Amino acid sequence: MEFFATAAFGLEGLTKQELSRLSIEGKCEMGGVRFAGTAEQCFLANLWLRTADRVLLIVGEQKVSSFEELFQFVSSLPWEQYLPRDARFPVSGKCVRSQLMSVRDCQAITKKAIVERLKKKYRTDWFDEKGAEYKIDVSIHGDLARLTIDTSGTALNKRGYRTWNGEAPIRETLAAALVMLSPWKGDTPLWDPCCGTGTLLIEAAYIQSNRAPGLTRSFACEAWSQFPRKEMQRIREEAQNQFDPEKIQNIFGSDLDPEALILCKKHLKQAGLGGRVKVMEKDLRDLIADVPSPCFIANPPYGERLSDRKQCEKLYRHFHHLKERHPGSRMCVITAHHGFERCFGERARQKRRLYNGRLECEYCIY
Repeated sequence: MEFFATAAFGLEGLTKQELSRLSIEGKCEMGGVRFAGTAEQCFLANLWLRTADRVLLIVGEQKVSSFEELFQFVSSLPWEQYLPRDARFPVSGKCVRSQLMSVRDCQAITKKAIVERLKKKYRTDWFDEKGAEYKIDVSIHGDLARLTIDTSGTALNKRGYRTWNGEAPIRETLAAALVMLSPWKGDTPLWDPCCGTGTLLIEAAYIQSNRAPGLTRSFACEAWSQFPRKEMQRIREEAQNQFDPEKIQNIFGSDLDPEALILCKKHLKQAGLGGRVKVMEKDLRDLIADVPSPCFIANPPYGERLSDRKQCEKLYRHFHHLKERHPGSRMCVITAHHGFERCFGERARQKRRLYNGRLECEYCIY
């Protein structure tokens, strides 16, 4: 089968590297990585990918320039190979730079074409749609229509540990990417001086302890009759055995906001990391980390509102002071403020363009 692991712009290369570590060869495309694989490999990708948003099963792709062409294309696809008689199959859609710009019409035509195909194959005029869910998406970009089924269900960034959100939380997938792109390799101290509700700390601890990010959540494909349940259970059990919480050490977080730290401790507990990651209330302007050569990784406020901009610029100068107080340390900061390097007072050794939601950001590494 053919799959597409979706990823935020700028993270496709990381997702490809993750697939390669799972012995799955992929090809980067805009918005994700395409790969061929088995049902077991699809489940493996859902379970282990830290930077991907979803794993989609590609049913078919073809150029279409009219609603009639779309109908004929969709009805020609072998839906009976994927959808059992009782399947629930809601259809979503999107159209970008296409002659077919009515998303609602594309969804309706796709649904009708699938139903007509299944009517003939199953020899019935009625489908209850009370079984397992198969979320279908019709995506038309530049007149190229791609029909996919979502194997993930809930987006992969939903690891299950974050049930409370603080102000401007970072997505779990981006937090994992920041750790993976940093110089930190798990053998030196890591410190987040703006830890907020703890997402970056948890993702770092998961990486250090070799914990699969999807270990305690389910995926849509686990309810599908075509996917081997015993084999998926075996893969999950293997992942559980590979998780070693004893490897978690020297991961620290601090923040000025006591309410954020309360949420942070709740999230750490929900992630199964209670007591393994140390967090404290501390202003980074006064922070002195009592560990040798830490790697600081931070997602500070961006100062999007004009009233906050000057305050943020002052804060950025203190990041430089923080680094100077810790000889041999590394500093990694993601920000949407394009004057960060000027405020910091030094050009970054490395920079990478990433997106935090819809905000274009720079990840600066010193």
